Amino acid sequence: MKKLLTQILDYLGLAYWIEITTDTPICTYYFGPFLSKQEAILAQTGYVEDLKGEEAQGIKTSVKRCKPKQLTIFDESQDNMTFKPVPILGTQY
Repeated sequence: MKKLLTQILDYLGLAYWIEITTDTPICTYYFGPFLSKQEAILAQTGYVEDLKGEEAQGIKTSVKRCKPKQLTIFDESQDNMTFKPVPILGTQY
């Protein structure tokens, strides 16, 4: 019953979601949906720990009622890294 109610609230945009933004990498993550704000607050610690384990920096969290269209939003402008080819034995660059 709880799952059905959460799905209905999510459909209406009334479910709670955890929004986590990071400075490095520049991303916004959404985790949810949750039936109550308290339930989301209790769950956010685990998501933050996972991001710390992936060496994310500048982590900020908020719990809000929303209906995200994307669960992960990545700033593609930081994807401009220059890669240098690695020489393989017997080849020249």
